Amino acid sequence: MNEQAQSPIQSAVRPGIIQGLIFLVLTYVTYFIDSSYLASAYFGLIAMVIFFGLIIYFGKEFRKELGGFMSFGTAFKFSFFSILTSGLIGLIGSILLYHLIDPSLPQVLADITFESQLEMMESFGASPDSLAPEVLDDMREASASNFTLIGQLKGFGFGLIAYAIIALILGAILKKRDKSLDF
Repeated sequence: MNEQAQSPIQSAVRPGIIQGLIFLVLTYVTYFIDSSYLASAYFGLIAMVIFFGLIIYFGKEFRKELGGFMSFGTAFKFSFFSILTSGLIGLIGSILLYHLIDPSLPQVLADITFESQLEMMESFGASPDSLAPEVLDDMREASASNFTLIGQLKGFGFGLIAYAIIALILGAILKKRDKSLDF
């Protein structure tokens, strides 16, 4: 089967939905266990490992459907639209969690994020006490703004750049050239 027989964009929707739903389940289970884990670097790392593993798995399955070979462009499109679909589902789920299910959660997570920033500064030898109160207030506001509706939408917009970079990497991993066609 050749690559034109199946659109990588159409083929990416189902895996993207599955990845998005898995991410939502992971997020909501984590929220119900202890919502403070949502601001943890470990949560992000675990989510990223699962995310990459699923994209590679689904990408290899798609490559098999294409006859075992896939160009870089096709692999990139598949990866990007899979990530995009998953990201949209995650965005909708996060908006629901932060603004309908638990409107107090954004402030809790912003406070945890702010405290983590201060701890990181201290680990690098900088004292948060040496910062002007205005700088600390700006840091606190920036942490809180990430969890607002506008902040989430902006984050998704900037995330599109990260999605493209990740898709480039995954495209390079998933591509496979048919060497029998070389002359």
